[in-house]
Amino acid sequence: MRKSIQLPAEHGQFSPPVGVAIIGLGYWGPNLLRVLSDNPDVDVRYMCDRDRDRLELFRRRYPNARSTTSVERVLADPSVEAVIIATPVHTHYDIAAQALEAGKHTFVEKPLASSTELADDLVRIAGARERTLMCGHTFIYSPPVRAVKRMLESGTLGDVYFISSSRVNLGLHQRDVSVIWDLAPHDFSILLYWLSELPTSVRAVGRDSIVPGIADVAFVTMSFASGIIVNVELSWLAPSKLRRTVLVGSERMVIYDDGAAEPVRLFDRGVVYQDPATFGEYHLSYRSGDILSPKLESHEPLGLELAALVHAVRAGEPMEFHMALARSVVRMVEAADQSLKLGGAEVSLAADDGADSLSLGRALALA
Repeated sequence: MRKSIQLPAEHGQFSPPVGVAIIGLGYWGPNLLRVLSDNPDVDVRYMCDRDRDRLELFRRRYPNARSTTSVERVLADPSVEAVIIATPVHTHYDIAAQALEAGKHTFVEKPLASSTELADDLVRIAGARERTLMCGHTFIYSPPVRAVKRMLESGTLGDVYFISSSRVNLGLHQRDVSVIWDLAPHDFSILLYWLSELPTSVRAVGRDSIVPGIADVAFVTMSFASGIIVNVELSWLAPSKLRRTVLVGSERMVIYDDGAAEPVRLFDRGVVYQDPATFGEYHLSYRSGDILSPKLESHEPLGLELAALVHAVRAGEPMEFHMALARSVVRMVEAADQSLKLGGAEVSLAADDGADSLSLGRALALA
């Protein structure tokens, strides 16, 4: 895993910290601010939020950072090299586009934008301005998620048959987006990272139990060209918090349970089928072996993610895989949302040029 270190410059001097501004101090922004402030390779120059009381609270905690309600002031300051955006989904595109046009490297919390068209435009602007663009899909930096990725790459599970995931809790209800736009990007980014392919079709059903017009529970089913089928359960209405994914393969099965004492458990279990010797006969034998819990590193995923951003800014890396993953997540969410509005109708996802970039995720399996 890459650690946050100060890289020596060409003349033996240490590279100065990257000047960063964070825009949005609501639900997730404070976590980003904490990790950025602890990184010696980062100098937090600005904290920006429309809520003056919230700004005052964080100004006392982080007195060295300037506080402002003006995005324009942040983007006009040449000492700001990178901008971190943690605002409501419907604002992501406008703020990120302004930041990129102002020549700032840009990190946007998930999802990248509120439509595939807008996500593609951000990728275009980033390429034209030669700026790093990255989206906050933190789970691909999670040691348990990467452990499962290594199992898949090494063939430990054999042929993957299906994946079932549950991401439920009581709240937080969002005011501007459905539970699909809020929670699904987590699972979709993990799936894209694991499988390195887009689904060919998506179906989604759900309902708006509490707030009219905003779905708070959804069940999303996906089919992949490889034959894998996936079901993802999403809900803001559950008696307890659950972040659990089961992967079933021809050789072994694995459970990834985020937050558990043993977040990854590998089961040497399966079924062996024998062709019938006579009409009407078949034989199944069940294999039940050891359960293994691999030792995992204890790095904070958010710290690794932001360290990767700093490295990319300094090295001028285009973050091709990250951009492909971010726009693919938006495509999947958009398709699921469309299916939901159509009462569960199948929505096809045609392959595109950017899908090939997902294969770069294989390199991250060994990172």
